[in-house]
Amino acid sequence: MQWTKDEYRVTTNVDEFQFDVIHRYLSEVAYWSPGIARARVERAARRSLAFGLFERDAQIGYARMITDATTFAYLADVFVLAGHQGKGLGTWLMACILSHEDLQDLRRMMLVTSDAHGLYAKFGFTAPANPERIMERKP
Repeated sequence: MQWTKDEYRVTTNVDEFQFDVIHRYLSEVAYWSPGIARARVERAARRSLAFGLFERDAQIGYARMITDATTFAYLADVFVLAGHQGKGLGTWLMACILSHEDLQDLRRMMLVTSDAHGLYAKFGFTAPANPERIMERKP
């Protein structure tokens, strides 16, 4: 799928993604994945429903949904490069993601963030009603 707005474009065609840009951000800038290997970044994108944000031909953002496309999705690795923030592109990227046909009528979507609660709240994300039910395993 693809969405366009002025000189910007969001696509789910992973073959168009610029993995050097994505890897650099996730391994060097993102607090959640310091030092992640490029091969892992690409494998994760190819095994998820991934979204690339472009200004003309330059990749400037990224996000992915880990999903079964039936009942559940987990939003991960969302970013817009610093020079492009403050233009509403993160909000537009989220709107594109949530309009994707494979993400309709799911029972639950989840995400983890330490600094973007305001963005996600605009799209109906809230703190879990029963956080005591959520568990994690970190090997």
